[in-house]
Amino acid sequence: MTKKLPDHQPSNQKKKVSAVPTAKGRAMLSIIHQYGIIEKWSPEKILAGQFQKIGKLLAHASKTVPYFQALLEEHAIADPANVTPDEWRTLPLLDRQGIQAAGTNLHSTSLPPGHGRITAIHTSGTTGRPVRVLRTELSNLYWCATTLRDHLWHRRNFRGTLAVMRNAEKGKDAYPDGSKSRSWGASSNVFKTGPAVSLNLNCTPAEQVDWLRRVNPTYLMTHPTNMYRLANYCLDNGIRLESLKQTMTLSEMLRPEVRDACQAAWRVGVSDIYSGRDVGYVALQCPEHDHYHVQAEGLYLEVLDEDGNPCQPGEIGRVVVTPLDNFAMPLIRYDIGDFAEVGGPCPCGRGLLVLKRIVGRVQDMVILPGGERRWTLLSAGNIESFLAIGPIRQYQFVQKDLQIIEVRLVVDRDLTSPEKDAIRDWVTARLDHPFSVTFVFVDDIERTSSGKYRDFISEVDAPPEPLSRSEV
Repeated sequence: MTKKLPDHQPSNQKKKVSAVPTAKGRAMLSIIHQYGIIEKWSPEKILAGQFQKIGKLLAHASKTVPYFQALLEEHAIADPANVTPDEWRTLPLLDRQGIQAAGTNLHSTSLPPGHGRITAIHTSGTTGRPVRVLRTELSNLYWCATTLRDHLWHRRNFRGTLAVMRNAEKGKDAYPDGSKSRSWGASSNVFKTGPAVSLNLNCTPAEQVDWLRRVNPTYLMTHPTNMYRLANYCLDNGIRLESLKQTMTLSEMLRPEVRDACQAAWRVGVSDIYSGRDVGYVALQCPEHDHYHVQAEGLYLEVLDEDGNPCQPGEIGRVVVTPLDNFAMPLIRYDIGDFAEVGGPCPCGRGLLVLKRIVGRVQDMVILPGGERRWTLLSAGNIESFLAIGPIRQYQFVQKDLQIIEVRLVVDRDLTSPEKDAIRDWVTARLDHPFSVTFVFVDDIERTSSGKYRDFISEVDAPPEPLSRSEV
């Protein structure tokens, strides 16, 4: 779907530029200029450029990273600096378990000049396997530049107020005031920005909307499930956020009904971001369409089928990424646990690879008694019929074993027997299997430590997967 570009960018972009960008700002502008050139290249030229960077990364890893020194020797990659795509595909995938097992053997013993200081970050561990990743000052600079690129792509007015609800840590950004920063962060090295304000994600929808009405934001960033709750709360209570120009989502799969709810409640669109703390930006939503452009200048992305072959447009496969600018801890052919659908060429003219949609994680799949795995996609399409069954405020489905689905619900009143029967029928029809359906009623559905919400959780051990994994 082609979208009309938002009209909230001032006509004169130069008015927003800082009088003297900082040294970091000048570096970011230089990167943005490079990005603007590369994104117009053909896909073939972009791929060739990526393999030049892959060669540099592999050559570095072969000399300074013990894990990859052994791996490249084992797979007879004689000339890592000139690795071919066929040789590349012989390298096994690295997953979170492999990262944990390898430990410091994944750390580089020596960085090239200019990569700066090393810092450590920890992922949220949605898969149950949190990891510690090192990154460099240079890789963080590219992260900041890509943040700026997203703002520019979507023509945001930097002088507006950015409201953020991401932090779920107890006591942080607490209601009623939240917290306030003078700028949007790294982008202020280039542009003068308005303030950024934050509120804890675990506040109730009523508290969040009360806060939003007081801070009067131009832009709102939060997780898709929280955005959906806020939009519906505003619809139910006839509340408009008059200054809001655009919403921004991240960290969870974005469902179509979230876009619909934001349009209905506030008459604004949604711009989604696909990223990870361990790998940086993966893809940004196209400014003219609802699909995503892989950030190919700094990341090589593969979408692989069950046999490890590249997926074609329209096919869904496993997302495997290689960040190209982080030499402190190279993550080469890193299986991040997500699945995505490959898209075709974008009419916008950018040659960057298209992801039509991010489908979900392995943990979002139901396991049938015979071992078959199926996508649940519980919020895509007919979830409205589920919510219409009764006074359901929140929901979560948990596969307890091969025969039982537990339905966790937050409701306004006790459900009647016919309502429970209707939910059982809905679940068995949606999952296409005669599961036994049980109910648990709670006051709130818990989020992960990073504030993410999962509508389907499988507690069943899946059968062995066909793709080879790295073993350390």
